Amino acid sequence: MQFELNTEQKMIVDTVRAFVENELYPHEDEVERLDAVPPALVKSIQAKAIEVGLYAANMPAELGGGGLDNFSITLMERELGRASYGLQMVVARPSNILRACEGKQIEEYLLPTIRGERHDCLAMTEPNAGSDVRGMQTRAVRDGAGEDADYIINGTKHFISHADMSDFVILFAATGAEETKHGLKKKITGFLVDLNSPGLTVRRGPACVSHRGYHQCELFFTDCRVPAYKRLGEEGKGFDLMGEWLGATRLTVAATSVGRGRRVLDMATQWAATRKQFGQSIGKFQGTGFKLADMATELEAAELLTLQAAWKCDQGTMTDSDAAMAKLFATETLARVTDQSLQIFGGMGLMNQLPIERFWRDARVERIWDGTSEIQRHIISRAMLREHGG
Repeated sequence: MQFELNTEQKMIVDTVRAFVENELYPHEDEVERLDAVPPALVKSIQAKAIEVGLYAANMPAELGGGGLDNFSITLMERELGRASYGLQMVVARPSNILRACEGKQIEEYLLPTIRGERHDCLAMTEPNAGSDVRGMQTRAVRDGAGEDADYIINGTKHFISHADMSDFVILFAATGAEETKHGLKKKITGFLVDLNSPGLTVRRGPACVSHRGYHQCELFFTDCRVPAYKRLGEEGKGFDLMGEWLGATRLTVAATSVGRGRRVLDMATQWAATRKQFGQSIGKFQGTGFKLADMATELEAAELLTLQAAWKCDQGTMTDSDAAMAKLFATETLARVTDQSLQIFGGMGLMNQLPIERFWRDARVERIWDGTSEIQRHIISRAMLREHGG
């Protein structure tokens, strides 16, 4: 494996870094204060992202997207991850699940989303089914017989990121059950549901300490009718679709965690070099200097794990364990980096005059969403045991 960047990849990194520093950083304090990204700012950032070719960069070029490979997208995510989540997510990377669109779905959902005319969100998690996706209780039942029969959906989803800024939801619901070697399991099916559909209510969820301006919402389905043509993929095959998406999104979380960690480390290093105590910079004390060394080493390892998984993804050899290891180590490294950096800043690190306390708060959710650290460890250890018949 060679991770030396080619000319195009270096250009991607430089372009995204400049965009983040010039177009996103200046608005971070406002978003933090408002806990929202003003609509006019959303439109402005989106227009600029489209102009420089960053919008929908993960989508095929023949469909109007950027056509970047997974390695290049990971580099892009790393740089975007340096900025406030509420702002960097305006530079949309539509869900890879939308590549499963067929027929009328392409013109109604896929292409408008790539062009920035529509925006998607993803709904899997439920109040009683977080990591246990097969335990979801939201149901989609056919209203009649035959392939053209509508589905009637009832249930609740929560922790649905940026649903308040989306036009439609990629929904997963139970459509039956099947017998497996582990007992009876629910069949899961994907759907494309407009958020203004009768029978669907979207409500802002409780305020979260992490990522202000990037909201999580609750979706309530009450006899919500969805035409059969809006089913995404085959009935009962939604679990496979989710599996394809989760690998990509775990790489995204890993990459953004590395990018944010590097920004925090840069700030901590500068502070340690210029903050004087007992007649010298605090970085010269082992208690501080060794922290910096450990953080730099761990971030380097986290980045290599993440880039290796992205490279394997392009080769078609990435396993669930590869993505899980990258997500697990990068998010837990970010937690240590933000905590140790706050310690270096001392009391000032907890004051809202500096962004360190924000980075510290924001880092906490990374070990929870898109599969908790415990789930990642389960994926990794299960694969290890399986090799020995366990």
